[in-house]
Amino acid sequence: MLYRGFVSLVNRLPLPSLAVQKWIAIAVILTQGGIAVTGAVVRVTASGLGCTTWPQCHPGSFVPTGTATAPWFHQAIEFGNRLLTFLVVATAAAVVLAVTRAARRREVLFYAWLMPLSTVAQAVIGGITVLTGLLWWTVAIHLLVSMAMVWLAVILFHKIDQPDDGVEVITLPRQLRWLTALSGVALAGTLVAGTMVTGAGPHAGDKNPERTVERLGLDITNLVHLHAELLIAYLALLVGLGFGLYAVGARAAVILRLKVVVALVVAQACVGLVQFWTHVPAALVTVHVALAGACTAATAALYAAGRIREPAGVAPEPITTR
Repeated sequence: MLYRGFVSLVNRLPLPSLAVQKWIAIAVILTQGGIAVTGAVVRVTASGLGCTTWPQCHPGSFVPTGTATAPWFHQAIEFGNRLLTFLVVATAAAVVLAVTRAARRREVLFYAWLMPLSTVAQAVIGGITVLTGLLWWTVAIHLLVSMAMVWLAVILFHKIDQPDDGVEVITLPRQLRWLTALSGVALAGTLVAGTMVTGAGPHAGDKNPERTVERLGLDITNLVHLHAELLIAYLALLVGLGFGLYAVGARAAVILRLKVVVALVVAQACVGLVQFWTHVPAALVTVHVALAGACTAATAALYAAGRIREPAGVAPEPITTR
C-alpha cells in the first residue's frame, strides 16, 4: 500500500530518458567511491575525531565550533566528509526516483533501492566508528562497505544500460564466469588485508595525546606481505582469465574491460610498493584508496560483462573456442 502510494507520487515527475538514468547511475558510482577517498583524507590528516560525536559534530552542535577542543582544521575536514554524505544520499535517492518513474524491470529496482538503504547503513557504521574512538576494525568495515557499494553501483549501471524487454545472453562460458567471480573474491581478500595493514600502520586517524586510538597489534611487515601476496594472486587470476578470454574469442568489450582491470591493478601494486619504501606518506594513502575503488569498479564491470541483455531479435555472438 505504501509503495503504491510512493509510485503514484513518483509518476507525477518528468519521465527520465535512458541517458539521464545512466548519468545518475554514474553519479552514484562516483559519490560512493568519492566518500571513501575523503574518508582516507580524514584518516591521514588525523581528523577522525575532529567531530567528537555523532550525529552531532560536538555535543549541542551539528557544525564545527570554535569552543571545541579539536583544531578547526581537523573539524573542517571531518565535517566536510560528513557533508558529502548528503550528496551520496541525494544521488542514491535520485536513481531510485528515476528508475521507478521509468518503470524499469524488477532487478533494476532492486539494485537501485540498495543504494539508499546501504547508505543509511554506512552512516550508522560511520557513527559507530566515531563513538568507539576510531577502533581499527570499525574503520576497516567502513571502508569495506564503501567498496561493496561501489561494486553494487557498477552492477546497477550495467542493469540500467540494458533493455527491460531484452533477451538474456551468456557471453562467456560458465568456467570463465566462475573465474571472473573468483577474481572478485581475490579482490575482496586483498581489500581486507589492506585494511589490516592500515589498522596496524601509522595513520590512526587521530593524534591527540589525550586519547589513545586502539590499533591492530600484529607485525605490519607480515601484514604487508600478506596483502601483497593476495594482490599477486588477484593479478594471476586476471592473467589466467585473459588467456581464457582470448581462447574463446570473447567480445572486444570484455577484453577491453579486462585490460582496464589489469592496468589498474598494476598501478595499484606500484603505488603500494612506493608506499612501503617511503614509509607510507599520507598523500599516497589517499591515492591507494582511490585506486582500490577504481579496481573494484573495473572488476565489477568485468564480472557483469559475462551475462548481458540484448534487444529481442538480435542474434547473440556464438561462444567459440580457438
